[in-house]
Amino acid sequence: MIARQPLRPAAAAQAPEPGVHGIHDDALANNAYLVEVGQHEAVVIDPPRDPGPQIRLAEQIGVRIAATLETHVHADYVSGAREHAACGADVFVPKDAAVAWLHQNVADGDRVRFGDVAFRALATPGHTPEHLAYVLEHAGEPRAVFTGGSLIVGGAGRTDLLGDARTDELARAQFRSLRLLRQLPDAVRVYPTHGAGSFCLASTTSVENPTIGSERITNPLLAIHDEDTFGDELRRGFGTFPRYYCHLQAVNRAGTRLLRDLSPPPALDPRRVVRRTEEGAVLVDARPIHEWAVGHPAGAISNALRPAFPSWLGWVVPFGTSVILIADGAERAEAVRLARAIGYDDLAVLDGGVDAWRSEGLPTSTTEELTPHEAAERQRAGAVLLDVRQDVEFDVLRIPGALHLELGAIIAGETPDAPAVIAFCGHGERSATAAGLLEQRGVRVANLIGGTAAWVDAGLPVES
Repeated sequence: MIARQPLRPAAAAQAPEPGVHGIHDDALANNAYLVEVGQHEAVVIDPPRDPGPQIRLAEQIGVRIAATLETHVHADYVSGAREHAACGADVFVPKDAAVAWLHQNVADGDRVRFGDVAFRALATPGHTPEHLAYVLEHAGEPRAVFTGGSLIVGGAGRTDLLGDARTDELARAQFRSLRLLRQLPDAVRVYPTHGAGSFCLASTTSVENPTIGSERITNPLLAIHDEDTFGDELRRGFGTFPRYYCHLQAVNRAGTRLLRDLSPPPALDPRRVVRRTEEGAVLVDARPIHEWAVGHPAGAISNALRPAFPSWLGWVVPFGTSVILIADGAERAEAVRLARAIGYDDLAVLDGGVDAWRSEGLPTSTTEELTPHEAAERQRAGAVLLDVRQDVEFDVLRIPGALHLELGAIIAGETPDAPAVIAFCGHGERSATAAGLLEQRGVRVANLIGGTAAWVDAGLPVES
């Protein structure tokens, strides 16, 4: 049993049931949770690197963040636990996480107590070997469970992040972890860290206000009673995931620099940007895709600023590589924030943007954009439509006759055997990234404006 130090005595009167406040991160489809624990204190579970939203929420409801709890070592974002520790919070981490920075270990069965409120740790390996879930107990009764990457609403966390050699072992562990969690009372609320859209998921569904009881009814993985069948079904939901995942767990174990110690990215003149790219830096254009298509520095990769920006940055740019951003004003600040959320701290920006680049007479490129009807006409004339969406998207809906090659595969070096293609995705951003990469390989590429969404809206044929 673990008591936060120094241990505070329970209030004379029973404290009200703690409030749970979810803080959703659209960029990485994850949730952190701020839990009120009485005495004007709160605990944050699985905080992302930027503590601002959690601190602002705490101030709004009149509590101080006293501690953070980590369910596992994250592969998709930099943990914000050390940021909160720098503000005076205690940090609790799974015992087997082997982190190198100051923390308190939590093991299976331990309780982290705050008066009448306790967080009971449950060993739930599978998504990662050290994984813990935390059962929120109030006055000795279980009220909620923070499941991290074990039980997900309608599914479970994937078990292949450590490589193929451990996937089966961890899938079997995940089966046992879900069997353990399903034994909790029906009314216990379920609060997972990973949500719909996260690459950490094997599968998911949407249930409002999920509980253990609702998961028993709606989660297909909880209805499987055989380890082998469970493993087969779990692996069926695995898709590809960003390359930076392979590095970020080591980063989170070692610990990153605090955000307050990082300097703003320097603004580099165009000639210096050229020198930096010759040395290996990658030029990333975060402007809207139409602006990129009209004209961009030759070799600049399009990754339009949007919630998915960090995932695709971490996919297309090798981890640890210097990144030079093309973005201005508030968009620049947000691009920097999102890049740092996944540990991309070696950042700079192009001073003066594309206008400064042009004024120096440096080479630029343009990319043709096509409406759905123009693309359909080109296809009838023999052009190749290239679908760069994920496999799961392609399985749900496809354009007849389109060639399918995931953007991740293109990033890895695969190139369609065609002299000219029309790239498309769901809305046009990923296909712009693909177009830029393929142009560098000598393929003539146009981008379908609006992707499959615009194609459907135009009344053009699809298969489902």
